[in-house]
Amino acid sequence: MQWWKATLVVLGVAALFSLGIILGHFDIPKKAESTGPTSLSQDLDQELLDNVMAQLDANRIRENLRELSLKPHLATSLRDDSLVELFMEKWQNPEWGLDAARKGVYEVLLSFPSQKQPNSVRVVSPQGQILFNARQKEENLTEEQGDPEVVPPYAAYAPPGSPQGPLVYANRGSEEDYTYLKIQGIDLKGTIALTRYGGVGRGAKAINGAKHEVAGLLVYTDPGDINDGLRFPNETFPNSWALPPSGVERGSYYEHFGDPLTPYFPATPSAFRIETADIQGFPPIPVQPIGFEDAQTLLCNLNGSLAPSSWQGALGCDYRLGPGFLDGGKFPQDSQVNVTVYNRLELKNSSNVLGIIHGAVEPDRYVLYGNHRDSWVHGAVDPSSGSAVLLEISRVLGTLVKKGEWRPRRTIVFASWGAEEFGLIGSTEFTEEFFTKLQERAVAYINVDIAVFANATLRAQGTPPVQSVIFSAAKQVRAPGTSNLTVYDNWLQHSNRSSPVHGLIPSLGSLGSGSDYAAFVHFLGISSMDIAYTYDRSKTSARIYPTYHTAFDTFQYVETFLDPGFTSHQAVARTAANVLLRLSDSLLLPFRVSDYNETLWSFVQAAQEGLEPALTQNNISLGPLVTAVRRFERAVVALEQLIETLKNPADPLKVRMVNDQLMLLERAFLNSRAFPKEYYYSHVLWGPRTSTVSTFPGLADACLEAVKTPSDPATWATVRKQLSIAVMAVEGAAAALEAVDSF
Repeated sequence: MQWWKATLVVLGVAALFSLGIILGHFDIPKKAESTGPTSLSQDLDQELLDNVMAQLDANRIRENLRELSLKPHLATSLRDDSLVELFMEKWQNPEWGLDAARKGVYEVLLSFPSQKQPNSVRVVSPQGQILFNARQKEENLTEEQGDPEVVPPYAAYAPPGSPQGPLVYANRGSEEDYTYLKIQGIDLKGTIALTRYGGVGRGAKAINGAKHEVAGLLVYTDPGDINDGLRFPNETFPNSWALPPSGVERGSYYEHFGDPLTPYFPATPSAFRIETADIQGFPPIPVQPIGFEDAQTLLCNLNGSLAPSSWQGALGCDYRLGPGFLDGGKFPQDSQVNVTVYNRLELKNSSNVLGIIHGAVEPDRYVLYGNHRDSWVHGAVDPSSGSAVLLEISRVLGTLVKKGEWRPRRTIVFASWGAEEFGLIGSTEFTEEFFTKLQERAVAYINVDIAVFANATLRAQGTPPVQSVIFSAAKQVRAPGTSNLTVYDNWLQHSNRSSPVHGLIPSLGSLGSGSDYAAFVHFLGISSMDIAYTYDRSKTSARIYPTYHTAFDTFQYVETFLDPGFTSHQAVARTAANVLLRLSDSLLLPFRVSDYNETLWSFVQAAQEGLEPALTQNNISLGPLVTAVRRFERAVVALEQLIETLKNPADPLKVRMVNDQLMLLERAFLNSRAFPKEYYYSHVLWGPRTSTVSTFPGLADACLEAVKTPSDPATWATVRKQLSIAVMAVEGAAAALEAVDSF
């Protein structure tokens, strides 16, 4: 056969084959298409929202919590591993309807106390006699505390050692607190410092102390900070929600987040790992947390000058500074305190679990919803209240997909993060591994860590564009209790502020580094939020719920004192699910970027009031920053006018274009040079700030340092650099919102 005839035959067969595929494509129904939006322009379905919120069941959340908090589940423990399988089993179960579930395993560096050699705190006489031993475990009040899997109180990542020295009281362990002691003539070298939780981070208490040559650190929770002064056994759990005298707050004392050995790399087998000796942010001295009953024995027998009134607490005595003990007190004056720590570092495999529902129209746009799984002990509040809500939302949405009644416009990714308590490790490793994909495709991250602190009101934190989404959702959920208020109205009564644009609105907090949203917002620049129910701050001064990170954070505690009917859990589930659907199903992303105007102008005003006099003296002008914010404001107005023309769009590509502008705005505020001494922090607006001036944190802190050394030109050069970073970020954000064809 001639070559050209053979070619014609082949082409004819191929054409017929292709025609068959095309006809078959239209003849065979597709599940994703039949359950998804009926058109590219379909918008959020209010009936669907109502249906989902009605199906979220308080009793199911209750039973989820019972199962999740049944046993202690410290990260990488056998119980934690069994909960990994529980999430996998549910999300892989065809009855749940999710499209996929998978694990992500990372080998990370964790810190544990020795099982054979318990950490100890002792008072030792001048002759070496042991006069007092602090508790090595909490009192077994409700049987759960006696579980053999309860990890003894310890300070994760504190080094081993056995320092001994005179005791001093250092209040909250801030730099200013230690400096005050030195001003009072107290030689801190070789001392053991007793500090209370709060004020500064756990790790900072040890780092600050080490700068002043403190040899060891004790940390306790003062009943004045957590219990509204309640300190007797009959006043505290199990008789109330207050922390019992033996309760000890565990926690990570690592200053950064992510796996300590692999900063900026996912902790996979091929990852580069630094040497343990090169890790930055570990406590430099041994640390041990204790209960306030033991702190009372030490502090109420301490000698020295009377501590300032702001340093006093609720242990029933006058707090003194030390060093040494009172003459005629419980211990001889020259007795010393010994702190012996046997903590060890260990490489462990920690797992994230992901559950996925693919989007029908924009499968390459991801809305992420996460909560960590690991706890210090039973963790009924932290984090299992959030995990119980996560499971219920994923069940309801997955069931709708299975029934063919719905499929989201965009892909939804549910996440159960591992090893959060040790420093947000699971979520940080995830953002490192999928950095490019997430930066290009992630729409938003919703975090529900502790779902319920208490049952009074909503507490939400987030970047400004998500404010309107949370408000819209909260207005559609009924608040728990007998009133007919919505969650929004109830929230407005408990916590509000006056907005120059919106009038009186609920207060939305900003995002620091307290939970798994940290890497998403600070490292990736993804619009993020954290949602919970909490207590009435007019009725308690507790800095957090009292049994936080202790062996008393149990199912009984939640059911008895925090949320007896689980209606607050249900309200959080309904609010979070409403937010999730708005982000996954709305044709136009419901971000109100104009809310960044208010933030930026407030930052400018704070800089003008708090920094401008010093800046002017050094020939530094805030004019370029004002100009940049005005440009941003104009860009917002123009974009919102364009959005109004897209309410009934004929061109889906224009919708996609605008959505990308809305999605990528947060990324525009990133600058990897903004905080050179801090891991992961690159969001110019929300980075860490030491200065009391509520403006661009890098600029505020640079100015604070420069004012301390006014004759040093290098410090003022840093101020100019930070001002340039702020201007560049705002101009970049404005450019991201301006018309895409006007380069």
